[in-house]
Amino acid sequence: MHATLPRLEQTDFPAIKRGQLETLQVNLGYLCNQSCLHCHVNAGPTRKENMQQETVEDVIRFLRDNNIKKLDLTGGAPELNPYFRHLVSQAHALGVHIIDRCNLTVLHEQGQEDTADFLAQHKVEVVASLPCYLEENVDGQRGDGVFQSSIAAIKLLNLSGYGITGSGLELNLMYNPIGPHLPPAQCQLEQDYKRELNNRYGIVFNNLYTLTNMPIKRFGSTLISKGEFDNYMDLLKGAYKADNLHTVMCRSLISIDWQGIVYDCDFNQMLELPLTNTGKKVYLKELSSNHLNKRDIMIADHCYGCTAGQGSSCGGALHE
Repeated sequence: MHATLPRLEQTDFPAIKRGQLETLQVNLGYLCNQSCLHCHVNAGPTRKENMQQETVEDVIRFLRDNNIKKLDLTGGAPELNPYFRHLVSQAHALGVHIIDRCNLTVLHEQGQEDTADFLAQHKVEVVASLPCYLEENVDGQRGDGVFQSSIAAIKLLNLSGYGITGSGLELNLMYNPIGPHLPPAQCQLEQDYKRELNNRYGIVFNNLYTLTNMPIKRFGSTLISKGEFDNYMDLLKGAYKADNLHTVMCRSLISIDWQGIVYDCDFNQMLELPLTNTGKKVYLKELSSNHLNKRDIMIADHCYGCTAGQGSSCGGALHE
């Protein structure tokens, strides 16, 4: 695995500051039932890192004490964490809007047979990764059989009410490019997804989000191996749009790793760029949301990924 941070640390990306904290994004661990080529987390079936109950309780306390109303759960496969359902149940009781970043195939894993119904019961928004509506492209990126397994999982979610008009259960799909390219226009691609997936498989969803591949971890290492890293960085920098600085997700979000350490975003977490420029680790249990307002955000060259073209975030394009 090639290290990418040494290629990203020297940057001319403009300084940015935090606004009001709105979203607590929590990585429950790097354990996953898939090992995807584009994965910026380097997650997989052999990863052992998983958030423990004490840290989960820290998350619940932070939500309650700081009146945070959005909890964004990611991984790995967050559903594989043994405290996933406890966290969801407690956050739901606090009136928090919960997002589960689901790879879809996890719904077929042993012990996950009722997960779709559990998510529906707690009104969890599902953001499901489906990098293409074509089988060969998905299997090429994620492994043989992943596409059909994903389609079956979406049908399961539809049966639980997800994506159905008037149900109040939101199912959003996430697209990322197959290789070192920027995503196409989100609005047009969403129309293509809805048409093709409904016509071919009879499935429905609410929105499509596009996400730019970050030149870090597994994807960044692959770029280095293929001699494409510098060209990809040139692509991101050449497509930079200053308007995207106003709405990048790190202004209103913090990312918590499986140990409870706080970062400005999920990508900084993977690069182990600390919340402050002192190099000191900050734990969630030490933090209050009012300590964050107007603080400088730790930046490096990978930040160009969020500001290139239409912009990119965990909620999709920043503008059309």
